[in-house]
Amino acid sequence: MNGAIRGCLVPEESSCYLLMPTVRTKFSDVDKLEEVANELLKQSTNVVVVGSRAHLEKESIAERSIFRTLLMYGFHFLVWLFTVRGIADTQCGFKLFSREAATHLFTSLHVERWAFDVEILYIAQALKFPVAEVAVRWTEIEGSKVVPVWTWIEMGRDLFLIWLRYKIGAWSIAAQPNKLK
Repeated sequence: MNGAIRGCLVPEESSCYLLMPTVRTKFSDVDKLEEVANELLKQSTNVVVVGSRAHLEKESIAERSIFRTLLMYGFHFLVWLFTVRGIADTQCGFKLFSREAATHLFTSLHVERWAFDVEILYIAQALKFPVAEVAVRWTEIEGSKVVPVWTWIEMGRDLFLIWLRYKIGAWSIAAQPNKLK
């Protein structure tokens, strides 16, 4: 599993929360994710809900350099092109999975770098799990250790390799659900 993952907190038998070490989201926003997850659980036992900062995009563009803004748009395009469609923010480190979905997703995970959560969402979409995106509050904190250009190149490479390795059959989804509700 990814060394950057702080852990999977399991407050209830039916839910699994994934929090990244750099989460800058209010933990109280978990209630929003749970509310959406509970609605989705009426349709399927395999549920994924992701926190999203997409609603803050215009505000963040105003605060970022043009270079970082271009990198952001480039990354969003590569995510859309190679892996995940319909999710505006794949990188927010605030995600909720039903226990059953987490079992299927994490046993199939191959990527252990920045793009691992894109692979999780790629697998979820391949398995046709319901995936919802919920707006969360986000606080920008100075002092990120991410080097934008190198991280962008690394993630772009990972996105392409996720697509390629699944496409040619080098990787497969390990835990196929027997039946979906």
